[in-house]
Amino acid sequence: MTDLPSTPDSLPIASLKGVGLQTLRRLEKLGLATVTDLLFHLPLRYEDRTRIAALGSLKAGDQALVEGRVELIEVLPKGRRSLVLRIGDGTGFLNLRFFHFTAEQRRQFERGRLLRAFGEIREGYYGLEITHPDYRLIAEDEAGRPEATLTPVYPLTEGIHQKALRRLVTQALAYADPEHLPDGLPISLPAASGRLRLWEALKLLHQPPAGCSEASPELAAARRRLAFEELLAHHLSLSRFRARMQTRRAPILHIDPTAAERFRQSLPFSLTAAQQRVIGEIEADLAAPRPMMRLVQGDVGSGKTVVAAFAALAALTSNHQVAVMAPTELLAEQHARSFRQWLDPLGVQVALLSGRAKGESRKSALAALSDGFAGVAVGTHALFQEQVAFHRLGLVVIDEQHRFGVHQRLALREKGARDGLYPHQLIMTATPIPRTLAMLGYADLDLSVIDERPPGRTPVNTVVVPTARRAEIVARIADWVGKGRQVYWVCTLIEESELLQAEAAEKTAQILAEALPGVRTALIHGRQKPADKEATMLAFKAGGIDLLVATTVIEVGVDVPNASLMVIENAERLGLAQLHQLRGRVGRGPGEAHCVLLYQPPLTQTARERLGILRDSDDGFVIAEKDLDIRGPGELLGTRQTGQVQFRVADLTRDRDLLDAVHGTAELMLRDYPERVELLIKRWVGNSAQYVQA
Repeated sequence: MTDLPSTPDSLPIASLKGVGLQTLRRLEKLGLATVTDLLFHLPLRYEDRTRIAALGSLKAGDQALVEGRVELIEVLPKGRRSLVLRIGDGTGFLNLRFFHFTAEQRRQFERGRLLRAFGEIREGYYGLEITHPDYRLIAEDEAGRPEATLTPVYPLTEGIHQKALRRLVTQALAYADPEHLPDGLPISLPAASGRLRLWEALKLLHQPPAGCSEASPELAAARRRLAFEELLAHHLSLSRFRARMQTRRAPILHIDPTAAERFRQSLPFSLTAAQQRVIGEIEADLAAPRPMMRLVQGDVGSGKTVVAAFAALAALTSNHQVAVMAPTELLAEQHARSFRQWLDPLGVQVALLSGRAKGESRKSALAALSDGFAGVAVGTHALFQEQVAFHRLGLVVIDEQHRFGVHQRLALREKGARDGLYPHQLIMTATPIPRTLAMLGYADLDLSVIDERPPGRTPVNTVVVPTARRAEIVARIADWVGKGRQVYWVCTLIEESELLQAEAAEKTAQILAEALPGVRTALIHGRQKPADKEATMLAFKAGGIDLLVATTVIEVGVDVPNASLMVIENAERLGLAQLHQLRGRVGRGPGEAHCVLLYQPPLTQTARERLGILRDSDDGFVIAEKDLDIRGPGELLGTRQTGQVQFRVADLTRDRDLLDAVHGTAELMLRDYPERVELLIKRWVGNSAQYVQA
């Protein structure tokens, strides 16, 4: 391999020995293209083949490396045909059984040959045995010399075997030294002092010395060394993008004081101190000549939408348009209603562009946007369609951003780029982001937190109840409605099918209507026409419906202050964040509020933990931290849609204590070691670097 390029970061796996086209395609499924990719493809676990066990000492259930001479070779026709070898070492004997074997394999075994095998010891009909062991015939001079290191077990894909992957990684390790694999961390950095060098950590993790265990401090230190570098690379990628965005120009947007005061006076509520603080932060961003990139997070019902409306007002009074993107039709419709209610008196036209908008209404909305007559466009993914053109887009508001794919968010931002100016971005989420994730996943954004509830908000009393008490809960609904209050009943299903969810909700609504003849019951689900859904929600809000049976479509965007009891069926099937979002639909008005989590026993340990957390806390930030512990970062950061933050080594639950050091190290690297920044980003983030620009 002397003629190969010297750096494994650019060395293709195809350059290694024994790699054909078919193997390359299979390795691509594992995300492996370069020798560095192989080096960072870490073992799931290890097998200890550093000690040879005496055959006479074996017990069923052991995993052991054994060595012995072939004493007997026999093909057993009884039952399932199998090839059986008996080996002995003077202390006892062991059978090796093969259900799948070839004539060639049968011929290679001869009495007296020395053989080494590894596998799980089981009780067999003729004594202890290993079925399909990992074995090889060995020479006399190899006897009694086991492996020097633990044997790695790697994540695989179909068609790739452990032996093949181990051979490739062994070749790759020839390049894991300071000469060929430059270290991303300068040794002079405070955060890096005392850490293993990169090549040391890799060799330790791929070939741990005899006597190590998976939980040994040496391996933990090696993992943390790699996790630190990977977290740093992701942070640097976002920080570099942020710096790049700071060099771009954006329209300067000033809110008109008279319009702002008129808007404030028209609101049926007073803004909280937290809302006013965040509005001030946004106004300062919009008045600067560079694109605002701000994330506003606030718990359910903290009043984010009205904060976004103030930002919109700054754009509108500066002769620019606003795009408001929501993840669901229902939420887009709710936002459109709110913006029309607040902005109509100021003469602002609000266009709703949902995927279901057809014909003349869609045509006129598109024309109003391209001509500049419509100041605000509210919509779902329909906003990024090619035929949607803005006259002068100055602000993009993205609600529940983690539900959108990266390309969709990029497409919307690019629509506003004209004359060298880029629109400002305001991102909102009602899913509180734990500090751990905000430091890493949103390092490119300024962060505002609405940490105060509007006056009149009631803490929601939450109880966890088995379905055996369902009839008791149904009876309570009649009493609740008798007090003039309204109720949600939420149906959940494991199946993703909207049709099955709708059918389940219809059946539940029918059963509840029969059980509660004096209660006005209605139904809402995702398969209904938008007009029907809107009519039902408006009737519920107006008090014409007592009990609303719904699927999880009511998770966000619905505000009915008189609804103060929520029953969530099969609550154990939902994640903490979604349960918290649903619960946030009640407690929006005066008086006590309750949420009943109905579950189907028996509960798994994780489900029991989730429901217990929700029962004991209604603080979204506390719940988000617990959710991170239970589920990990994937869903909170939207990895499924974006490809963002899919770590190879780092684990944000395990490695969260590294993030403060990562943050400080990133600043030092950008200032003092810019040449190493590119190396780290390319090595760990690769092509995914483009995705952080969302």
